[in-house]
Amino acid sequence: MTWAGKNVTVAGLGVSGIPAARVLHGLGAVVTVVNEGDDERSRTQAAELEALGVTVRLGDGDTLPEGTELVVTTPGWKPGKPLFAAAAAAGVEVWGDVELAWRLRGPDAAPWLAVTGTNGKTTTVRMLASILEAAGLRTAAVGNIGVSLLDVVTGDETYDVLAVELSSYQLHWAPSLRAHSAAVLNLAPDHLDWHGSMEAYAADKGRVYEGNQIACVYNLDATDKPSTEDLVREADVEEGCRAIGFTLNAPAPSQLGVVDGILVDRAFVPDRQKQAQELAEISDVRPPAPHNIANALAAAALARAYGVPATAVRDGLRAFRPDAHRIEHVADVADVAYVDDSKATNTHAAEASLAAYESIVWIAGGLAKGATFDELVAKSAKRLRGVVLIGADRALIREALARHAPEVPVVDLDRTDTGAMSEAVRQAARLAEPGDTVLMAPACASMDMFTNYNKRGDAFADAVRELGASA
Repeated sequence: MTWAGKNVTVAGLGVSGIPAARVLHGLGAVVTVVNEGDDERSRTQAAELEALGVTVRLGDGDTLPEGTELVVTTPGWKPGKPLFAAAAAAGVEVWGDVELAWRLRGPDAAPWLAVTGTNGKTTTVRMLASILEAAGLRTAAVGNIGVSLLDVVTGDETYDVLAVELSSYQLHWAPSLRAHSAAVLNLAPDHLDWHGSMEAYAADKGRVYEGNQIACVYNLDATDKPSTEDLVREADVEEGCRAIGFTLNAPAPSQLGVVDGILVDRAFVPDRQKQAQELAEISDVRPPAPHNIANALAAAALARAYGVPATAVRDGLRAFRPDAHRIEHVADVADVAYVDDSKATNTHAAEASLAAYESIVWIAGGLAKGATFDELVAKSAKRLRGVVLIGADRALIREALARHAPEVPVVDLDRTDTGAMSEAVRQAARLAEPGDTVLMAPACASMDMFTNYNKRGDAFADAVRELGASA
């Protein structure tokens, strides 16, 4: 495509919009950024772009600028916005920043190993990058993980292969993306206000498999419908592309799984080799919670699809350190473990976290985002020693507990001030017995009380340290 003089509208500022505007301007396009917000932060960002020669229009994200030939949108903008309706009426294509990055790759571009799913994306992508690095490959973890794909594909540094995290939003706006291999880790209701339905959400996740060249990696243990295996069946892939399952059980041929505490591969081994290839021990995965072992198997499958040796899988998993607030052990106080999983912002993530421990005092609550909690509570009831509820939508969890775990003691904290988390931890400590785990896995978003899940996790860790100091 010839970019010089092309009129491109970028929808939205932020992490994706600013790199898109800069890159397009650098290519010679005539760029106009439209943004719904007109706050101090937006004005600062606008001033930086305007200094480059980019036109920025704040406070009006609905009107398509005259003469627009292409719209490049940031992922969070919903498909039903008037701007996109106007673009469709004018016959103007809409791309996301991932689509733009895919189109701007050079002729010798590094292949993409792509990961999506409702939960576990960032951890899996970072595990994958660690494995690829252990194999001596030049790589980077990019995409929805917070590193702009545009900056990577247009930068000066060269890579052998990229580990790419993709959200359902990004995949919706990336019609021509074709990965080397891709994985959908799991599917559970999330972001349905954006997609409109579970079917639409799953379909956008399934886009990651379209045109895969080597492997479509899916979760054999998933029970949700549609399943990740269903998405593989529906995908239009390159000839010779294989379906590769991963499971926490013993694997069949063309699968990766677990046997006697060992992660093993029965997919990428020579036909003559009847034995499964050992990759790593469960103890090499940190933390060794079931859902995190599944993440490790998915990362291993993608790495093996790229040709990485088994020893690199082991070395990469051993070297990997998870991000904060993901089943992070904070401290032991009075023989009770305190674990921060503030990143568990939906019921699917919280269910996986609760399944990792036998006897739990659960700290939960926040913004439910339309979620229901009956299934989560019913599945986890036998593990609950007690529950401490916080946040705006805590009543939804309290009602589910009354229906499915009426014998479990519940503390309902009707406060949202800065000391609420300290009180929640003190109440959890009162309910806990030696050997228990106090687990903050809220199953809800954080914005009712905290700026983000990181701040919520920090408040929990601070409260635990206060508790330890006073013990």
